[in-house]
Amino acid sequence: MISKSIHGFTRRYKSSMSKIAFLFPGQGAQAVGMAQDLVANVPAAKALFDQASEVLGYDLAELCISGPAERLNMTDHSQPAIFVASLAALEALKQDNAMLVESCAATAGLSLGEYTALVFADVMSFEDGLRVVQERGLAMQAAAELTQSGMVSIVGLEKDKVGALVDQVRQDDEVLQLANYLCPGNIVVSGHSQACRRLEEPANEAGARMVMPLTVAGAFHTPLMQPAVERLTGVLKNVTLQAPRIPVISNVDAQAHDDPEEIRQLLLQQVVSPVLWEDSMNKLLADSTEQFYEIGPGRVLRGLLKRIARKVPCENISC
Repeated sequence: MISKSIHGFTRRYKSSMSKIAFLFPGQGAQAVGMAQDLVANVPAAKALFDQASEVLGYDLAELCISGPAERLNMTDHSQPAIFVASLAALEALKQDNAMLVESCAATAGLSLGEYTALVFADVMSFEDGLRVVQERGLAMQAAAELTQSGMVSIVGLEKDKVGALVDQVRQDDEVLQLANYLCPGNIVVSGHSQACRRLEEPANEAGARMVMPLTVAGAFHTPLMQPAVERLTGVLKNVTLQAPRIPVISNVDAQAHDDPEEIRQLLLQQVVSPVLWEDSMNKLLADSTEQFYEIGPGRVLRGLLKRIARKVPCENISC
């Protein structure tokens, strides 16, 4: 419930002036039932969903609250859903403690979540961000349908070992590469389906604690998504971008960027490049961030941060 998720955390914040950062989740965080309390109890959150429904052409709140899961989990629906639900959770936090939101010193988002972070940092408007996210989801879904591909999570092996296994099993002209550097011992590999399947046995033999194919449409963050880049280019070129009011850490290079045109190019590059999430968190930590808030559905980012910096607090503002 939003009251439990927010009020206790913001009370603790009032006695602390730690440098804080907001983190926004990516695809996979969606769940049927999310945002139900927000829509019912936070007028600004409901307004976001109403505006989103007009832009998208379907009732996004109804999809988030009632499903069906099969439709919500489709790339072209899950990306707008997580984007809007995360910003709706942010509206609930503003309602409860605007000072905390105003004091946020930096932000980052995992893959799709980078768009949420950019809207929060005033780089693009909510409506522009939503339109780009909608097209991004459609473009990635279409690119995924061009070839049989997927992603597999490898837990318990370090990145160098996973990289060696990938090189060992990749054949001929196959695409298979490390796609998400999430935290120590948690790497996602992406590529052609047969290559992903071929990786599972040697990864288990090498001592992985878990080797799990992910329920995603295709090989995100690899060159197999290049058709999506071409489609997304046409949308992004018509969007006005501003310099961020606070640093936004890019997934591509784990750095903050001030130039709107550079940010535009990085968003295109992000679709076909590995997500450097562990490096992004280390960048925020190196910049003296002492308190994190994960804002939006799920608790994945909090768990990843605990593997990177166990003692650094991260609270969930869930929806």
